[in-house]
Amino acid sequence: MAKIKVLDEQLANQIAAGEVVERPSSVVKELVENAVDAGSTTVDVTIEEGGLTLIRVIDNGGGIEASDIMTAFQRHATSKISASGDLFRISSLGFRGEALPSIAAVSRLQCISADTNTGLARRLLIEGGSITADEPANAPQGTDMSVRDLFYNTPARLKYMKSIQTELGHISDFINRLALAHPGIAFTLKHNGNTLLRTLGTGDRLQVIAAIYGTSTAKVMLPVSASDADYELTGYISKPELTRANRNGITVVVNGRYIRSHAVNQSLLQAFHTLLPINRYPLAVLEIGMHPSLLDVNVHPSKMEVRFSKEAELRSLIERAVKDVLGAQRHIPGPGTNGRQERSKPAFVQDAISFHIGDRDQQASTNELSSNASEINSGAFSKLAAATEGPQSDMIQRSSTEGRSSGYSPSYGSQANYREYVPKAATEKLYAPYNSSIKAPTESQNIEWTVRESIQSSSENRVSVEDHTTVTMDQDRVEHQEKAGLATPSFPELHWIGQHHGTYIVAQAEDGLYLIDQHAAHERINYEYYLHKFGNPVAASQQLLVPLTLEFTAGDAAQLRELTELFGEAGVEIEPFGAQTFLVRSYPEWMPKGEEQSLLEEMAELLITERKSINITKLREKAAIMCSCKASIKANDRLSREEGDSLLARLSRCDQPYTCPHGRPIIVHLSTYQLEKMFKRVMS
Repeated sequence: MAKIKVLDEQLANQIAAGEVVERPSSVVKELVENAVDAGSTTVDVTIEEGGLTLIRVIDNGGGIEASDIMTAFQRHATSKISASGDLFRISSLGFRGEALPSIAAVSRLQCISADTNTGLARRLLIEGGSITADEPANAPQGTDMSVRDLFYNTPARLKYMKSIQTELGHISDFINRLALAHPGIAFTLKHNGNTLLRTLGTGDRLQVIAAIYGTSTAKVMLPVSASDADYELTGYISKPELTRANRNGITVVVNGRYIRSHAVNQSLLQAFHTLLPINRYPLAVLEIGMHPSLLDVNVHPSKMEVRFSKEAELRSLIERAVKDVLGAQRHIPGPGTNGRQERSKPAFVQDAISFHIGDRDQQASTNELSSNASEINSGAFSKLAAATEGPQSDMIQRSSTEGRSSGYSPSYGSQANYREYVPKAATEKLYAPYNSSIKAPTESQNIEWTVRESIQSSSENRVSVEDHTTVTMDQDRVEHQEKAGLATPSFPELHWIGQHHGTYIVAQAEDGLYLIDQHAAHERINYEYYLHKFGNPVAASQQLLVPLTLEFTAGDAAQLRELTELFGEAGVEIEPFGAQTFLVRSYPEWMPKGEEQSLLEEMAELLITERKSINITKLREKAAIMCSCKASIKANDRLSREEGDSLLARLSRCDQPYTCPHGRPIIVHLSTYQLEKMFKRVMS
């Protein structure tokens, strides 16, 4: 007796259903994709009890001819492809021809379809894979698919279904993403009579984003558009102020198909690099158009994973386009604004009341003094305090030496050297109010100007490498953004007011009040400095008279021996010395003083941990982040006014001055309108 048998069609369909129909959302996916392929402009999805009781999909597409309706429920029956060559240019969402027979094998299915608007349709009933009715019906053009009692004849599969809310979540997530992929189709999703989603089908993707995520989210989305010889990229990304705790907010659409792509996600996250905090992710909807021959969608039964022919070029295009858009924005959040712009003109502003008593000439003189005082307040020091208060004058005289004992900036040696990096142009601009409003300086003012001149002269004689790097990076960014038609954002012109709790710099500009995290700001400055230094490490390496010794476990040491070349490319000469010991012969001289050994150990741990994915670019970047964190000023480090002004001036010249290397915001804005509203000067 033969042991090998050919399975009957019904049993084969049930087995195939295990691959195609994993859960109710799988049924929704197959039916809705068929509706999209049919050219529908409206798709209505009705769900009951998470899809286990009823899944109904109604569309107004082309419909199925009466003579084809039974054929459509046979295995491998499809109208999408006809030859093997069609697999290399698939332009439809479905093509395998297994969805309908697989669904019908594990449910009670009814299909009513008409291919014309004559009202003549065909009705087909299938229970557990067996046809129970095939008869004429009345219906408008389109298809009405009803799937009831899913998995009623496969209790083992039904047993492992999750809760109703879980299954509904999967269905809702898919419909949301398909609506984002096809904004020209009006989608409706209802569950137990409640409408969960309704889109208008106008073709405006931003309206779909508003319908899914809310209007407040849609207002802070930034449009993205780019193209090259192979790909066309469009979509929206969120500002860095709007983040999610996972990657579920990223929707990638390729030729109308929602997919999951690790490569696309990584290129998007790389473009957001240092703009997002750790373990936070952006909200994004990216649509990629390409010739079907560059895409292989037949790599997974669910068709959710694809393979790109020119993946490197696509990643480069996405990263460049997103960076251009983000680089054209000022990422300065405000309290409770979620990135939204404040109103520029309030409805009503309470008039200022003058309490001065005197004649008009005296009043005019007072107004002029008030104006000058406002200008002076936006400079570096208060002249009135400097001229009348002894302690203030003494503070100015001590400003060049105070705080040296803290030694918070190893990369610049001391606080005095840190101030030497103030450029002459920035210093002159910073002190401009004095030159215009005060004619004859007092003795204490002469003391202050002497300090200023010494800073200027030292900056003339000493040109910082990081200043040159920042300027070069800025020029490259500006040129690229100009080619892309994007405006270059301007960093606000900030003027020191004071310091809060030794941690936050308080500054002002024309449009309101700013708070700057001094550690995050210094970290960003140092990060760009060290990143440039690690890019040219060999010339700055210094030989050690006494080598540093690093010890590891036997397993870690074995892995590290294969990665010593990466150390060399970062300017570190390291060699094995015994079974578990390594000797460091040289390292870059600009590494933070006193932190060299700990940094080298952290670099080694990074190489061991990320051995498979690490490269020299990533190593240099991680090392720059570690160096910048250790070399930066900390919270509760007191700054003088000149040091604060220097920090603000250098921050303004950074390539990306809005977040630290870890993605935390550097600067927060409280607008004049918000202040006036808090003090009830704005009545709206």
